[in-house]
Amino acid sequence: MQLYSTSYHRASSLDDAGQLLAGAEDGKFIAGGQTLIAALKQRLAQPSDLVDLRHIEALKGISVEGRRVTIGAAVTHAEVASSAAIRAVCPAICHLASMIGDPHVRHMGTIGGSVANDDPAADYPSAVLGLGATVVTNSREIAADDFFVGLFETALAEDEIITAIRFDAADKAGYAKFANPASRYAMTGVFVSKGPGGVRVAVTGAGSNGVFRHSGLEAALSANWSPEAVAGVEIDSSELMSDLHCTAEYRANLIRVMTRRAVQAS
Repeated sequence: MQLYSTSYHRASSLDDAGQLLAGAEDGKFIAGGQTLIAALKQRLAQPSDLVDLRHIEALKGISVEGRRVTIGAAVTHAEVASSAAIRAVCPAICHLASMIGDPHVRHMGTIGGSVANDDPAADYPSAVLGLGATVVTNSREIAADDFFVGLFETALAEDEIITAIRFDAADKAGYAKFANPASRYAMTGVFVSKGPGGVRVAVTGAGSNGVFRHSGLEAALSANWSPEAVAGVEIDSSELMSDLHCTAEYRANLIRVMTRRAVQAS
């Protein structure tokens, strides 16, 4: 097997991270590394330089002021899952974080890394979209509806760094997923919320173009916020994924089932 070299850099600030990336031939930012390290091992990525963001103080910390929640991009899944401050206003996102991967993944993986990577089966994108959150970067603020573009594709520029995820806790919110028994990724996951801005239903793990909102489920739950309201909603399977785990038709049924469970949990 042919070996290749990668230079590692520990950034001390956002400005330092930007300068290190600009000076690299083919650099990549790395946070928890739960996706990128695996890609490196499989030779799916071969960056010349890795710029580590984990030690930047500006990316750490959780703030809850009233119902306004701000989670630093370098906050780990385990920190979100165990945050009493977040749980007091939005237990659904704590529950979501507690189901990501295994303990090692939860103690290394970060919310910023997960959202920036936008894996089509990741959990956090559904929470960000389902809560109508704002993705804060080192240069701007991006609404969740504008952030997720497609499979592993977001509105981020190459040198842009997520600094925080911010949202106003909904009056009601819930998350449920059908997890792959090995990876714990969502074969289908649904995040639901109801607040002053209306009802939002975000689906992960099922769409052929990544995370998406379901207007039919949103309309049904707007009229009647109850598990029973989901039963009559048509779920079109034509834009859902079929893979070795299950068919698009099976995922269509899972969307309905997971939505019902998410509403029950809210």
